[in-house]
Amino acid sequence: MQRTVHLIDASPYVFRAWFSLPETMTAPDGRSVNAVYGFLNFLLRYLAEENPTHLALAFDESLTTCFRNDLYPDYKAQRELPPEELEQQFIDCRRVAEALGAACYADTRYEADDFIGTLCSQLVSKGHRVVVTTVDKDLAQLVSDRVEFYDWTAGQRLGPAEVFEKLGVRPEQVPDYLGLMGDAVDNIPGVAGVGQKTARALLEAYPDLEAIYEDLDGVSALPIRGAGSLAKKLHTQREMAYLSRQLATLATDAPAKALLRELSWKGANLPQVDALFEELGFEKIRDRVPIPR
Repeated sequence: MQRTVHLIDASPYVFRAWFSLPETMTAPDGRSVNAVYGFLNFLLRYLAEENPTHLALAFDESLTTCFRNDLYPDYKAQRELPPEELEQQFIDCRRVAEALGAACYADTRYEADDFIGTLCSQLVSKGHRVVVTTVDKDLAQLVSDRVEFYDWTAGQRLGPAEVFEKLGVRPEQVPDYLGLMGDAVDNIPGVAGVGQKTARALLEAYPDLEAIYEDLDGVSALPIRGAGSLAKKLHTQREMAYLSRQLATLATDAPAKALLRELSWKGANLPQVDALFEELGFEKIRDRVPIPR
């Protein structure tokens, strides 16, 4: 039987809560819980609105030990590490999600995106549908007739046509797109001198990086501003273009198995919720916790 599985990229919603709610929100033991409370509010609303039958959340555990840092040490190097109090809140956010009955994934070598890519690949191969809930454009590469990109905050649901309208490239071209233009958010360099418009124009003329590099003479003849020098830029930065695409491509070998019995969402573990909420000092919001099915 075909199922729809919701895969949530948790970190953006934790960070959004961290920046939105006052740090004066504390647990009885004095530790900050503003990010945990905001994340819990998001997750409860999501569960009430979507009523999923199958659900998983993926978390990021490290900004410095991902396999991409081995390939390119400067990957995400411009980002400041989360303060200690936020690191603890990430742990508590995962505890909250698990108490609410959601399967959770995290690893120091793989990013949250990679768990979503891995689970998504396995689920689609078995004939299931997937809703990828995130604000990260990199995950648009997963979109297909079976995979929907859902920006819950903006209320936007993207299929293949909407991804093309938004980014100017097809979902399967997103890694090539980022390989060409780079991604400042993740410190992926791309090809110096190639911006959004040029990357889009190249991927309108060619399906991927391989096709572009097989026809650099043809690139010089494209109706693109600066096409004459573009082929030279691409030639001299070939290695960086391919490395950048590799950095932008989601892994499908993260340590996760898409077993429906493990992804099935049957509601909260109420004794676990009660103990955790007492520890965190959450009272009124307890009334919104869904009862087990």
